[in-house]
Amino acid sequence: MASQEHPSWLTALLADTRPPPKLFAWSPANIQPNLDEGIDMGSSNSDEEYDSHSCVSSSTDSDQRIYIIGPGNIGRLYATHMARHPNALPITLVVHRKELLSQWVACEGVGLADLTSGKLFLNKRFTVEWWTETRPHYGPVKEVAEGKKLHNVFISTKAEAGLSEADRIRRYLGRCSSVVFAQNGVCKLWPPHGPLYISHRYPSGDAPTFSACVVSHGVASAGPFLSIHAAPADAYIGPVFWASDPESPWRQPLDDFLIRHIATTPLVNTKQVSSGEIWLLQLEKLVMNAAINPLTALLRCKTGELFTSYDSDDPLTQVIDKLLWQASAVIQGLINHDASRSVITSYAEQTPRLGTSCNIPQVRKKLMERFSQPILKSKLSQKED
Repeated sequence: MASQEHPSWLTALLADTRPPPKLFAWSPANIQPNLDEGIDMGSSNSDEEYDSHSCVSSSTDSDQRIYIIGPGNIGRLYATHMARHPNALPITLVVHRKELLSQWVACEGVGLADLTSGKLFLNKRFTVEWWTETRPHYGPVKEVAEGKKLHNVFISTKAEAGLSEADRIRRYLGRCSSVVFAQNGVCKLWPPHGPLYISHRYPSGDAPTFSACVVSHGVASAGPFLSIHAAPADAYIGPVFWASDPESPWRQPLDDFLIRHIATTPLVNTKQVSSGEIWLLQLEKLVMNAAINPLTALLRCKTGELFTSYDSDDPLTQVIDKLLWQASAVIQGLINHDASRSVITSYAEQTPRLGTSCNIPQVRKKLMERFSQPILKSKLSQKED
């Protein structure tokens, strides 16, 4: 059966022929007074940098405005520093619960505690919206993006919800839209499933540009709209599906406004890379999440403490080795699969050190080594918290 050839998420979307929903953008003005209780983040003894200038109405700048869907830890990190960009753009935080609208009113804004500098960045120069199919019964009635297209969308929800969020707002996405997924895990839009999803959900030539952002920064939640930047690191961003050429969407030059804006945002150290490289970086991060994070959670230790023993008979060493052998086998199988040929071709074409004459079998051989168990273990043992 055809449905068995696709993952369950794609099968469900291919069977869905309903038009995309009309969404209303609720704001704090749609919350009736005295019916919702807010919470106060309180004050901090840290050095504070506070910015409380009134924000610009989102109805007048939709072409430039950045919409951050899922302003959790990663969303707050990027919102804080994108607001400090030399060419800062207006930003809307799109929350997932109505209650967060009233909590926003009561709090001091987005807070990011930087442990390295000892500063607490506070900023309320954002608009906050909740997008829902339910029409508000109180206050102004406004459709998302005034019924027009969203140009810059940064999705930082949990990985399993990322594509669902993008699919829900597809009524407001088109060729002019750039959508960035900033999540752990591998984006679902890589070949072979991505092109099939795109062709089913968007008219020919009118698909958005989809990109992925791999974030290594350590950020922890300290309450609603408040996060702690505990471990500064780096990040990478690159295209997954390029709207300008549906025939070969993975071979386009790195020329996207939102990607460039994120890559030039201060203090988050986000490097712009090719489509093939961001695919590989997502796979490396997947190994970290799948093999290492569960162990550090179970043992309540830091990553570096997992690699203190060199004894091959040590039970923990044996568990790590088995996990990495399994991860290596799966990813090497993916590298050798026909479905990955287009991405590997992109990687070869956009990686100068490989040379233009480097053929696909040679590239695959190099990538097999990159994802061999010894190399993976060596890389992970260097990622000490």
